[in-house]
Amino acid sequence: MPIYEFRCHKCGHRFEKLCSMGESGANIQCPACSAPAPQRVMSGFCKKGSGDPVTGGGGGGGCSTCSSSNCSSCGH
Repeated sequence: MPIYEFRCHKCGHRFEKLCSMGESGANIQCPACSAPAPQRVMSGFCKKGSGDPVTGGGGGGGCSTCSSSNCSSCGH
């Protein structure tokens, strides 16, 4: 079972949930405000090789909107 990340349309709370493959969020409630059907969002991730610095997005270099190498810090 994969872990998906969701964002509540009502309160904006982001949370992770272990659920069935392909879960859309239609059968889930926000744990913060109990609003139904949160939106599934793209999860950020990091990878680290032996001796390498931590990089965001599994690539290295981040996105074009900021100078950070971790896109979760700028929200893109």
